[in-house]
Amino acid sequence: MPDLTWDDCVAWLLDPSEGGYLPDVYVADTTVADWQAVLDLFQEQGWAFEYSEGDTVLPLPRAATVLSRPADAECPTLRVWPEPEICAIFRFLSDAEIDFDVDLRELQGQERLDVLCGFLAAIGRRLGRSVPMYFEGDTREPFLGYDVEADRVRVLWTPPGESSTEGWRDG
Repeated sequence: MPDLTWDDCVAWLLDPSEGGYLPDVYVADTTVADWQAVLDLFQEQGWAFEYSEGDTVLPLPRAATVLSRPADAECPTLRVWPEPEICAIFRFLSDAEIDFDVDLRELQGQERLDVLCGFLAAIGRRLGRSVPMYFEGDTREPFLGYDVEADRVRVLWTPPGESSTEGWRDG
């Protein structure tokens, strides 16, 4: 059984016309070791990926190497495809936070929602922490994410004026 169902739960949340189409995913309070664990996960899963610095595609370095680049260096990106038509874009802004974007236009329908849930859960399980997703540019309250205590992806946001018994913090 899927973590979430498209028709009953999240079609409205993942509508690219509502809250922007590139929601932000942040895992806070991380370390270089956490970054490396995520990079290792991608390789172990056999997911396609592409590491680049500017316009130059390079072999994927160790997390310590990427995160120790000079302050004035261009921020590298890592594109990961857990499925051929679904891409997550990671930016190595800091060792203290793993952040990436997904494109809601690529996540329409149950099959693709299941891929997203599996991807978020794999990262969360590897790190042993929750993986919240926020509306584009708004980091006040997550709307969806992998909840480490529930060991599943959940809807975390309730529209204003509605009550919820299943919020992010009340687990």
